Amino acid sequence: MPNASSEAPAKPSRRSFMQNTSTLAAGLALAPGAIRQAAAADTWYGTWGAAPAGPAPAGSYLSFSNQTLRLIAHGSIGGSRARVRLSNELGRASVQIGAVWLGLSASGATLVTGSNRQLRFGGSAGTSLAAGSALLSDPVDLSIPAQANLALSLYLPGSVQAATVHDAAYQTSYVSGAGNYAASQSISSQRTLYSWPFLTEIDIGTTRAGATLIALGDSQTDGLRSTNNANCRWPDYLARRLQTETGSGALPVGVVNRGIAGNRLLGDADNTPLAGKDAIERFDRDVLATAGARFLVILIGINDILFSSSPDANLASQITYGYQQLVARARTRGMRVFGATLLPFEGYEWYSAARESVRQRVNSWIRTAGAFDAVVDFDAAVRDPSRPTRLLPSRDGGDHLHPNDAGYEAMARAVPLSLLTS
Repeated sequence: MPNASSEAPAKPSRRSFMQNTSTLAAGLALAPGAIRQAAAADTWYGTWGAAPAGPAPAGSYLSFSNQTLRLIAHGSIGGSRARVRLSNELGRASVQIGAVWLGLSASGATLVTGSNRQLRFGGSAGTSLAAGSALLSDPVDLSIPAQANLALSLYLPGSVQAATVHDAAYQTSYVSGAGNYAASQSISSQRTLYSWPFLTEIDIGTTRAGATLIALGDSQTDGLRSTNNANCRWPDYLARRLQTETGSGALPVGVVNRGIAGNRLLGDADNTPLAGKDAIERFDRDVLATAGARFLVILIGINDILFSSSPDANLASQITYGYQQLVARARTRGMRVFGATLLPFEGYEWYSAARESVRQRVNSWIRTAGAFDAVVDFDAAVRDPSRPTRLLPSRDGGDHLHPNDAGYEAMARAVPLSLLTS
């Protein structure tokens, strides 16, 4: 989804989305020795996640040198064990990691007393993230409550350019002055971050059977125009509903947000690398490789419509065929897949009757084709009943394309919890 400084729609990438996109973008590897520990651990589920993108355009990399990052992430479900997934999948050079600690965030860059735990990789305190790779840490004992704010402290001993990053965090994180402060309860922040470099998933281990829901999408899932540091994206609201509106015996469901602002279903935005690889290309990494993946909500395609130079019935057919590809791949892993209708956008600067016609065709197919296990009607949740081609003003984030907090909450309430509790 374009941000506030959108440019005119670019010509879609000529790279076909039907090319070989089924291989994982980069190997997800357990460090030597971690395999034995992971095999003996509890069952794993994602409590938090973000989709990596990059590398950033030349001259706009995040750079660090002998500094500690304290990255804040809001979890969904709780457990008694934890591990993290670090990624350099978009990098072209290896990244040295000096130390990694995980604790509970109290406020700002300060941790809950006694909660910080050192993470290891094959028993080693540090590791190297090779270019194009990702690593899971060894498991560690850590009691994590549901809806906890987590703090991942990452010491980078050398000079590093963060080529792999989730750009639109809507969450403040912190960068220290020179030195290793990963084990410290509090760090003095030299500057703040509003993105997540290197960190792509936090998993919890538990003896209780559960599941993970992955929200796959663009900026309407990433949370553009939601309130910073308030966790008001629609997946956040859904995670809270699962905690407060289901009984103690209900299946615990972690919610992992794999939305990327600007992302498309069918092709990459060549001039905006932080919009990520298209959903079909990144699907294995961001969906199938997520711990405990069982449910999938697909809300993507509006950028394919907005940036099309020839929005017509053929584009609608390409989008619906892309959905069928995602559904088929998810079902090879036994996942249940829910199709979400595309939100209205009349009033947005690139709105046109032709683009609206494509959206209507796609939504009609989502509702009637029977391709999904269920349909989540986000369109109906946020549209203006008196003019269904636009967002309800009280749920409009201001650009007529992205909801505000109330709109994101309405979207979460459109998800029947009965779909996720059995």
